[in-house]
Parts: sequence; C-alpha cells; structure tokens
Amino acid sequence: MKIKPGFELRTICGENIVIAHGIENIDFSRIITLNASAADVWNAVVGKDFEIADIVSMLLEEYDVDEQTATADATQLIDDWKKAGLI
Repeated sequence: MKIKPGFELRTICGENIVIAHGIENIDFSRIITLNASAADVWNAVVGKDFEIADIVSMLLEEYDVDEQTATADATQLIDDWKKAGLI
C-alpha cells in the first residue's frame, strides 16, 4: 500500500488535517482529521510502500499496547484511509 500522491498532513490550529492537492483529490464534503497516533503513523509511512504489519510494528514500538490491540487499530486505520481515498 501507499498513500496516494496529492495528500499532505498539516497541523492547523492544533488539529492534524489531511490537505488534498489537485482537483482529482478534492472532496469538499468532508475534512479528514487524524489524532496524534494516526498522524504519527502517517508520518512514518508517507512516501513509502507499507503493509499493516509495518504499522503494527510501529505501534508496538511507540505505544504501550499489546499486539492484538495494535493489529486491530492498524486494520481500522487502513480501512478508514481506504474509505477516504487516501490509499
């Protein structure tokens, strides 16, 4: 998997917001915000090919979480990003 070109994470007024560049990526019907851990994952994988296992490993290293929880969280994050058209 890879984050599609044309998306950028910015912090605006303390919120992590995904900004779309290019008319094909713009959807004015919603704003995509990421919590701190999702923003950490974004920054770790942006511009790279990655798999869910890569995100699970990152979550296990960075957070006090067990493997089952990290796997469930990574799976949900990837599903959300797919639905939003980010990957």
